[in-house]
Amino acid sequence: MEIDVQKLIFEFIGGLGIFLLGIKFMGEGLQKSAGDRLRDILDRFTSNPFMGVLAGIIVTVLIQSSSGTTVLTVGLVNAGFMTLRQAIGVVMGANIGTTVTAFIIGIDIGAYALPIIAVGCFLLFFFKSQKVNAVGQAIFGFGALFFGLELMSSGMKPLRTLEAFHELTVNMSENPVLGVVIGTVFTVVVQSSSATIGILQGLFAEGAIELKAAIPVLFGDNLGTTITAVLASLGATVAAKRAAYTHVIFNLVGATIFLLLLGVFTQIVTFLQGQFNLNPEMTIAFAHGTFNITNTIIQFPFIGALAWLVTRIIPGEDTIVEYKPQHLDPIFIQQSSTLALDQAKAEVIRMGEYAYKGLEETNKYLNTQLSKHSEMAMQIEGALNNLDRKITDYLVELSAESLTEIESAKHSALLDSVRDIERIGDHFENIVELIDYKMSNKVQLTNHAQEDLNEMFELTTSTVKQAVESLQSMDREEALAVIQKEDKIDKMERNFRKKHIIRMNEGKCTGSAGIVFVDIISNLERIGDHAVNIAEEVLGE
Repeated sequence: MEIDVQKLIFEFIGGLGIFLLGIKFMGEGLQKSAGDRLRDILDRFTSNPFMGVLAGIIVTVLIQSSSGTTVLTVGLVNAGFMTLRQAIGVVMGANIGTTVTAFIIGIDIGAYALPIIAVGCFLLFFFKSQKVNAVGQAIFGFGALFFGLELMSSGMKPLRTLEAFHELTVNMSENPVLGVVIGTVFTVVVQSSSATIGILQGLFAEGAIELKAAIPVLFGDNLGTTITAVLASLGATVAAKRAAYTHVIFNLVGATIFLLLLGVFTQIVTFLQGQFNLNPEMTIAFAHGTFNITNTIIQFPFIGALAWLVTRIIPGEDTIVEYKPQHLDPIFIQQSSTLALDQAKAEVIRMGEYAYKGLEETNKYLNTQLSKHSEMAMQIEGALNNLDRKITDYLVELSAESLTEIESAKHSALLDSVRDIERIGDHFENIVELIDYKMSNKVQLTNHAQEDLNEMFELTTSTVKQAVESLQSMDREEALAVIQKEDKIDKMERNFRKKHIIRMNEGKCTGSAGIVFVDIISNLERIGDHAVNIAEEVLGE
């Protein structure tokens, strides 16, 4: 008997491990095959909640994880790419998309799992093409998913004869809330609702659990999967927290409604099973799909109410870095190149304002070592990269139109300024990474070094700010002042570098502190160079 218990445990946990690996590989392979444009799908196709639902379904089918889609959504809300109302639609779609895995499991091809794995390995190891490798990875994951299920099913067979397990399932039939709790806890532990549903399908196929006891576990699986997004939202913006908690509320309301209608729902699933002659695995898949689709249909009209409720539960003002451009209207390109250039300039100025805000946040991070400042700086850097792409695309499209000589000069100046502002973002990102290195390796800067850095930060930030202001007003006096300030930055960098070498020679400072200090002032000096480039565009040099 002891050997049987050992075999049961080993086959179950081994099968679960292979199943989870299969889902991961299949999701990653599909993601790579799709060109890794998941963020773009979510960003582009969430113009309204209905499109958000469709985007949520597509992305979840591609990555095989509703938690993964919700975490992506939390990240996009955190970054300002998506509003809360759009995010709610995506969350609803993610719940529907995750049922696809259960339907895949319902197809009885476990006997062919090993040949499928072999095909996947062949494509992975004998081809150099990345696309073929991605397909191979997805096929390998698909096979591993079924192989893991076969092992789990084999391990779970003896459970039918186990008295304690039989009593538990009887209790779950009599007390559906117990089934919900078990499903929730197990999904939180395994971190995959697909895995828990796969196990449930195996148990139902082996006759170890009745349908009436299995369905509440399904509701619990949907609740448990929300925990990943909640964990991802810790330390994120207020809007991101709201998106994560919406997932919890949506699934909680759904589970409550269906628990109250459990008898009716069980009858519907039994009817579907008989009507379509479904195997046990497919019966659970249909129950899961019906639950999530119906839950979405019921709650979809109340997206506004959900948003209102979660705003009351998580109050507070939200500071979002708006990634999307606000002034680039394509209609002006066709109608008036002058107006289009003005639009582009307004967006470049907005981008420049982000650049010096990012520098300010980086300086605060250096002094306080609080992660909220580094996160804000990195969000701003992400916004700069996105705005760089969008403004450049807009200006390239505009260049196809016939521009006057003055407009052409302005067009070139804006293109160059965009690139300089984006590079400023790269440099303060470098500084954030240097501060991270300093903190993780417990590198200590002397008080003199810290004072020097703050002085240079202050001068560099004001130089960037003045460069952006000079571009906005096309003020030559301001632009000349920027060039004078940058000359001060250059002298300051040389002077501080010499002072730091003296400190190191006197043993007041360590070598690693010296490297961090010199690299920070070097990045600040380069930021000054980019500020001068912007000023020179104003001066027409």
